Amino acid sequence: MKTSVLSLAVFLAASAALANDLPPLHEDRNVRFSFYSAGLADIVRNNCSELDGRMIRGLRYALALRNYALRRGYTTEEIDELLANKEEEKKLRAEIVADLAARGAVPGNEEAYCRVGREEIAKDSLAGRLLRDTG
Repeated sequence: MKTSVLSLAVFLAASAALANDLPPLHEDRNVRFSFYSAGLADIVRNNCSELDGRMIRGLRYALALRNYALRRGYTTEEIDELLANKEEEKKLRAEIVADLAARGAVPGNEEAYCRVGREEIAKDSLAGRLLRDTG
């Protein structure tokens, strides 16, 4: 019995130590890539009338990403903080807009946004899987 209690105590202490050593959630590569991809798809669909978002697929992916973060040891409070973090959202959006501009997708050039969206769909990227061609 003492061995079981001691083992459990060591496991819990190690788990707590690992959780405290996690980087901020916005620095997790998978989380960042997912937010980037969703943001790219959102900007493209809002600037191309021939592409639409796959909202149910996006919702399912968001729930899977939440579960990923929880499994990694992040708390629901940390997840909520990331979702409310306007500064990180602003930085990521600026990066996406710059990347789109480098691909020719700038405000007023709907065809370029459509081209980028179709390229993402053809690559079967995460952003592409969040879009559908209605044109």
